[in-house]
Amino acid sequence: MPGDTLPEIDFMSNTILVGAQWGDEGKGKIIDVLTKGADVVVRTQGGNNAGHTVFIGRQKYVLHLVPSGILRRGKTCVIGNGVVVDPVGLVEEIKGLRKLGVTVDGNLFLSETAHVVFPYHRELDAQREVIKGLNKIGTTKRGIGPAYGDKAARTGLRVIDLVTPEKFKRQLEAKIKENNSILRALGAKPLSFKEVHRAYRAAGDYLKPFVANTVVLLHEAMDRGKDILFEGAQGTFLDIDHGTYPFVTSSNTTAGGACTGSGIPPHRMDRVVGVMKAYTTRVGEGPLPTESAEIADMLHAMGREFGATTGRARRCGWFDSVASRHATMVNGIDALAITNIDGLDTVETIRVCIGYRDGRKRYDYVPNDIEVLSRCEPVYAEFAGWRAPTHRARTWKQLPPKARSYLNAIADLTGAKVGIASVGPGRDQTIFV
Repeated sequence: MPGDTLPEIDFMSNTILVGAQWGDEGKGKIIDVLTKGADVVVRTQGGNNAGHTVFIGRQKYVLHLVPSGILRRGKTCVIGNGVVVDPVGLVEEIKGLRKLGVTVDGNLFLSETAHVVFPYHRELDAQREVIKGLNKIGTTKRGIGPAYGDKAARTGLRVIDLVTPEKFKRQLEAKIKENNSILRALGAKPLSFKEVHRAYRAAGDYLKPFVANTVVLLHEAMDRGKDILFEGAQGTFLDIDHGTYPFVTSSNTTAGGACTGSGIPPHRMDRVVGVMKAYTTRVGEGPLPTESAEIADMLHAMGREFGATTGRARRCGWFDSVASRHATMVNGIDALAITNIDGLDTVETIRVCIGYRDGRKRYDYVPNDIEVLSRCEPVYAEFAGWRAPTHRARTWKQLPPKARSYLNAIADLTGAKVGIASVGPGRDQTIFV
């Protein structure tokens, strides 16, 4: 396929790919492109609250738990120990891929120590949002937070339990009883143990051939000299420790999460690629300093910026270099992959946030106090738009000069060099710089 070649820059060996904004940066497409040069692709955190969209020709694939590498033949895909897995959802995803002719036999492995998401996690997720009312987080209600909560409380069930029938039945019965009492107290309908057990036992039987000790598997792959790509989900500012707390997810979405979520030590990682849009988006609640109705209306009218998992319209704003610079620092980003450049093709004047102002105080970093950040007004610099289509560009020189200037400015402001420029969803709409 034209343009579907590896760059001169070596993106391989052990590469961590992370979102450098609030998620939805286009990681699925970048992962798919980089997977051409990888042997193994590993998902290390999150659950089916994430959605990676990949276009191959006219076929659209939306992946929630299965790594994007599954769409390339000969690649090994791993769902690591840091992921929380809805087994019923994973079975549906695998069956859907098979219907589309994707091979899912001997090339997909599920960590036996990944924690399991149950229906009571989803119910608790939904009920907690109702209780919070106007202070809701904007969760996808997929049960991710409560599942990670059980993991931290050391009361969760893992995949290794799911595929051990007698032990699983005993453990699930106790968990259903415990959580039904909580659901009743919240005014929600209790769950049927028989129904949940039947569905999850069937899912466990289906998934058992995929279950493995993935830490050992990955270290053996490294010993054989295999190149591994670590596929991040969500984005830096949804990280439980480094994000805009409490409007965050329940896992470490930054580069460090790739180590803990896979069992690969930090000194074996070779580089970090940070994916960011040429503008900024966010789904759900929480501060978005550069939010702009002008750019949101334009992008939504183009049919852009609707969530792959929820279908919700994303909140949109101008590029935030303050946040992106922080993401570069926290993740140790070596190279930037800038996506959705073509979304700005018609804009006459492009604004970039270069600082925040709260009254008389100016911030050149992201304040940790969520109330302060919510009050901050962006300080903008302006750049001339290129007012020309970019979707057919296949080399850096084919991009309009003003587009190149804009991307270079993003690199300077962010503190990392541009490695990839994406001008559309297709594999061939990728420029290696």
